[in-house]
Amino acid sequence: MIQALRQDRRVKITQLNPEPIRIPDREILFTSNILLTIPSPETDINKLDLERSLKEKVYEVPQEEQLYWYDHPVQIGVEPDKNEIIYGLRGLSEALKFEKTRDTIGENAILPCLLSVSVTHKGLQRIAREYIERELHRIGGIKGLDVYVFTEADTERIIEDVIYPASEKYIRVSSGKQMKEVFGVDGEYGRHYSFLKAIAALWQVFVNPSLKGTFKIDLDQVFPQEYLLKYTKQSAIEHLMTPLWGAEGLDSDGRPVELGMIAGALVNQKDIDKSLFTPDVCFPEKDIKADEVLFFSILPQALSTKAEMMSRYNTGELNGKNNCIQRIHVTGGTTGILIDSLRKYRPFTPTFIGRAEDQAYIMSILYDGERHLRYLHKDGLIMRHDKEAFAQDAIKTAKAGKVVGDYLRIIWFSYYAKALPWSAGDIKGFLNPFTGCFISPIPFTMVYLRLALKVAYLFEEGSRSEAMDLLKTGKRRLGAVAEILLKEPDFVLTRYRREKELWNLFYDTLDSIEDALSHSDPFARELRNRFERIVKECCISGQ
Repeated sequence: MIQALRQDRRVKITQLNPEPIRIPDREILFTSNILLTIPSPETDINKLDLERSLKEKVYEVPQEEQLYWYDHPVQIGVEPDKNEIIYGLRGLSEALKFEKTRDTIGENAILPCLLSVSVTHKGLQRIAREYIERELHRIGGIKGLDVYVFTEADTERIIEDVIYPASEKYIRVSSGKQMKEVFGVDGEYGRHYSFLKAIAALWQVFVNPSLKGTFKIDLDQVFPQEYLLKYTKQSAIEHLMTPLWGAEGLDSDGRPVELGMIAGALVNQKDIDKSLFTPDVCFPEKDIKADEVLFFSILPQALSTKAEMMSRYNTGELNGKNNCIQRIHVTGGTTGILIDSLRKYRPFTPTFIGRAEDQAYIMSILYDGERHLRYLHKDGLIMRHDKEAFAQDAIKTAKAGKVVGDYLRIIWFSYYAKALPWSAGDIKGFLNPFTGCFISPIPFTMVYLRLALKVAYLFEEGSRSEAMDLLKTGKRRLGAVAEILLKEPDFVLTRYRREKELWNLFYDTLDSIEDALSHSDPFARELRNRFERIVKECCISGQ
């Protein structure tokens, strides 16, 4: 099955990218997302090393209703050595320091790192940047990086002060403010994921015309540079300089594809000493229990991890020159896109997608264009996944939310596949085994049976508190989605078409601004000044 899947994913290269990444510090924009939540119940807010005014604001937030659930959000007040924000930025800083010893980037190069901040409670919006800036100041800052933090308020200003006025002037559209529906950072995972790609296009037009691509990392992951050299003979940045990224080819069915996106892989911290190429999800050896009798997703996940993510270009047939692998199963923390491909195809993840936003991203344009946009699998581009080493408390707190998010993934992916302008069966078949397994003809039946069996199992095991937490969370979140889809059966279709229209307006407007700037249009220059002012205010750690 591994060999069959690799054969299905194979791409015959017809043309390498003639202009790959050559000056990484000018041509790649690193991005990531921060998930922020309220302090742990055990945290004494009075003892936090925060300004009094900030403490007062933190006191108020836990009284609010929680709006969004994330896998392992950063809890305000967590110790620096358990703070995912600090951990990830330090890891990126160390990786870039290593790159300078390899001369892949200049000795004095300072790289911008753009961070979006998604919050679980609305009240956190007004304190997020101040808190993050305070925490980085406590540790003496992050060397080698210019860190920018974008909150929902900042993304609204970008639309209201820059994109909307441009759409009125250049495209004669009066509804441009509605782009805030899709361009932002608060909400489900899909919203910030699309933002972190789209912001690179803005950066190219307004800040750095030399920018070619963007690469997203997760802050619980680091580049294990010494292991990369040992096993692959290349550093992280050198992997990103491959001419395969942006190459053209033919897939296994002879369809033309453009490898404008790139995907790496993960290795767990506890496994890296075995080999860099140890899959982060292995074939299960445990007994099937509870809801796994209905839905055992770890099995297809392990299969696609081994077949796609662990593929190596070290054979005559699969050499990374004439042939390579395209990816469907990707992880959000090791993915990138060339900005030319971004602006040409305009992919996005719908705002209702709360899990696997990285895998949903390609679905929006799956069969668009004569040449289909696809992910390049870059063998050896592997990050070490460290979340279990320092984020145990956050993971435990968010456990019920993660399980229910997995259930919701089945509902949303199943409805989304039917809403797309292609056959749902073809989509599922192409996305199989892992991504496609979440597309079901009976999503609600599957989800409620899973919830019932999981809760019953937990009660039987004596885990009453965990069972009740899961039941209450499931009732609330699944019920809310069921209510939406019962009232509006075409909700997903309507939202997909609406969001596609808004993203097209966004990129059309950006193209118009770029054209106006090339003709030294005064209004376009004023728009650039406005964007630069917003960016300056978002910079919290300048070098």
